[in-house]
Amino acid sequence: MKIAMIGLGDIAEKAYLPVLAAQPALDLHLCTRNQARLDRLGDAYRIAARYTGVDEVIKAGVRAAFVHAATEAHPGIVEPLLAAGVHVYVDKPIAYTLADAERLVRLARDEDRSLMVGFNRRHAPGYAELVAHPRRLVLMEKNRLNHPDTPRRAIFDDFIHVADTLRFLALGQVTDTTIRTRVHDGLIEHIVLELSGDGFTAIGVMNRMSGASEETCEVMGDGTKRRVVNLGDVIDYEGGERLVRRPDWVPVARQRGIEQICLEFLAAVREERRIDAGDALATHALCERIVEHTG
Repeated sequence: MKIAMIGLGDIAEKAYLPVLAAQPALDLHLCTRNQARLDRLGDAYRIAARYTGVDEVIKAGVRAAFVHAATEAHPGIVEPLLAAGVHVYVDKPIAYTLADAERLVRLARDEDRSLMVGFNRRHAPGYAELVAHPRRLVLMEKNRLNHPDTPRRAIFDDFIHVADTLRFLALGQVTDTTIRTRVHDGLIEHIVLELSGDGFTAIGVMNRMSGASEETCEVMGDGTKRRVVNLGDVIDYEGGERLVRRPDWVPVARQRGIEQICLEFLAAVREERRIDAGDALATHALCERIVEHTG
């Protein structure tokens, strides 16, 4: 099965390429405008099919593509792929604007192609297992070390993971949404998002002026509490404290859910089962609301 990887930045190189290169029966094709990187990774993984443009990828007859280019380039890459009948996995976000994201989701439906968005936390074992725990209250933090940024970029490139994880872990239908932000000199410094419904509350925080880069997520309810630290260590509290660390030899891509989400996408392509991006689009709509709140 011919599969393309378009965009070969750090995440693609460190997380996705090792996963895809290890899969049997994949004919992997690489694409980036950076010729030096293209040749280095092509040589390292013994991949002969190398391109510098999306048109070349389409002409090669690939069945599906993983898009890891910069966010601003997503629409210009994803649209011709879908129009050519190629199934697409794209890093979050689909696009920087809700209008562009909606257009691409409609196109995928019109072409009857899969469009899967890289919300890997839904597949990370530490987070996926939280679904089985009481979660009347969900608290998630994803902080950055002294790194304020423009609101749209910070929200769509980074906080979107928090918004999507809260939606994923919400115990029922969200009926109330509260947004609080601090923007100073045009840069966003912190975001607080609260989603609530019948019998549950989910709160997400991002402090981009924090003293540390860190991520934690915890769920509480019915006398129990579970906390996941940096998608790895799991701490259970129930009359005591029990820590379960990630085994030493578990690959980072598996710990972070990247391997699992890749395999789900590939299975759907093989089985001709279409993955719809409608739920991912709801997360994008929520992020657009947060951007609007920043003024």
